[in-house]
Amino acid sequence: MPSADLDSRQNIEAFVDSFYQKMLADPQLAPIFVDVAQIDLREHLPHIKNYWCKLLLGEKDYQRHTMNIHRDLHSKRSLQARDFQRWLALFVATVEESFAGERGERAKKVAQTIAKNMEVALE
Repeated sequence: MPSADLDSRQNIEAFVDSFYQKMLADPQLAPIFVDVAQIDLREHLPHIKNYWCKLLLGEKDYQRHTMNIHRDLHSKRSLQARDFQRWLALFVATVEESFAGERGERAKKVAQTIAKNMEVALE
């Protein structure tokens, strides 16, 4: 039974690493990240870790506009509802596999809102 919560930078960084491991092994999502977005994990992961630390811990290190980044990606390869649903399913599974607590629950709710907002904004 998971006992750690997403209540520290260390735990959030471990979560993000685990989540991206799953996404980059996923036959549906990996091509979007690897082939279309061509993300460089050394550059990308610190941004994502800062993003979730901002959302869950109130840290101020993340200052980018995520919608513009995803609009650009969407212009290269149309992101579909099933992509957001798969992203959310992997996100929730990763949280539930290793984390429990108030911030873990908040992360799942925030991720659900993010997935829905992105899907609607990119229709």
